[in-house]
Amino acid sequence: MREALVQARRAADLGEVPVGAVVVRDGEMIAAAHNRRETDFDPTAHAEVLVIRQAAVSLGAWRLEGCALYVTIEPCPMCAGAIVLARVPLLVYGAPDPKAGAAGTLMDITRDPRLNHRVEVIPGVLADECAAVMREFFARRRG
Repeated sequence: MREALVQARRAADLGEVPVGAVVVRDGEMIAAAHNRRETDFDPTAHAEVLVIRQAAVSLGAWRLEGCALYVTIEPCPMCAGAIVLARVPLLVYGAPDPKAGAAGTLMDITRDPRLNHRVEVIPGVLADECAAVMREFFARRRG
């Protein structure tokens, strides 16, 4: 999660909403990304989508079996769907997202029994620090 926080701060430095994500397999980080929506003019350039793409290229496979995805903020519906589609077995996130969280807060796409894959979810890892990065970013934008 610490590396995901580094990625989130990089996003903030670019004027992006500070969300960072990493994918780990067998204790080794194989991909890292942060939000790039503004930079890339791409509404789908969320940290989770970008890190899933990188990890798939790194593994040479679209199924991210044996991987863990760490992200600073609870994934939105699009990202939760991508996590399920990529067959990520473990999602670890920092702060919940009461407005768009789709891994247990607003809805739970990651563990929906109607889907063909369910994700183990560990919420709240370094939640205060992850939320603080977000709060500080928006306070600077308003101030």
